[in-house]
Amino acid sequence: MKTDQSYEGQVAVITGASSGIGHAAARAFAKRGCIVVAVARREALLERLTEDTRADSPRSIHLAGDLGEPLFCEEIIERTLSEFGRLDVLVNNAGISKHKHTYHLSAREAEHVMNVNFLSAVRTTLAAIPPMLVQGGGSIVNVSSFAAKVTPPREAIYAASKAAMNAFTEGLWNDLAGSNIHAAIVNPGPIDTEIWGKTDEPAAYDGPKHPPKIVVDAIFEVIEKKRHELTVPKRSAPLISARIVKAIAPSLLRAGMARMEPVPESLVENARARARRDRREN
Repeated sequence: MKTDQSYEGQVAVITGASSGIGHAAARAFAKRGCIVVAVARREALLERLTEDTRADSPRSIHLAGDLGEPLFCEEIIERTLSEFGRLDVLVNNAGISKHKHTYHLSAREAEHVMNVNFLSAVRTTLAAIPPMLVQGGGSIVNVSSFAAKVTPPREAIYAASKAAMNAFTEGLWNDLAGSNIHAAIVNPGPIDTEIWGKTDEPAAYDGPKHPPKIVVDAIFEVIEKKRHELTVPKRSAPLISARIVKAIAPSLLRAGMARMEPVPESLVENARARARRDRREN
């Protein structure tokens, strides 16, 4: 009978752990005996998570802070090493949504999304690599999004942040060769988390949303089987067909996106009027 692999004595840093995928991942790693360092902004939620994880992993801790702050990203790794002397797994899962039409998007908002969704993962990864080299290896799992593969309407900057994460991870595949540090990408499709309630503008998608557990299972799979990339759910017809249509008939994909979430004429006209007004004022 197949049993879950033990992570007894290992240390895992999991970002975005206060809810959703990160919360489920923290619980799952703790149940396998791993010491969990749970990271997010909302300390009250982290405290409850740590209480739960300590039932299986008594030494687990949490660190509350803003992953948009470069110094905090580095502090996460420093505190982990100071407390436990090693780091075996880094799961970069933290992210913020930005479902907003480009006409309404500011450069400052775009910078913030890139900072949290992409650069925080870069910072934690670059801080984690040296200690992993010293101890002889480790695993870095970057939780991306299917939006990095097929960009939905009003998701331009969110998708860009995740596509950047994917490209960075693909670069690690080559750069970390021979180090015994394994870097992997997990691309979730629509997952049932609170992110759907945090969109700037209403989302048109009303299809099924999958449980966070499928992402957690994928995280374990890429670590244990040394997979480089997984998209979940694995056998989702909509995800598979979207990638095929993008590859062979991108115009058909754009037409489908336009039907799913059309750009109203009034939106274009309002943006044009605003652009004229701003030009006159400048």
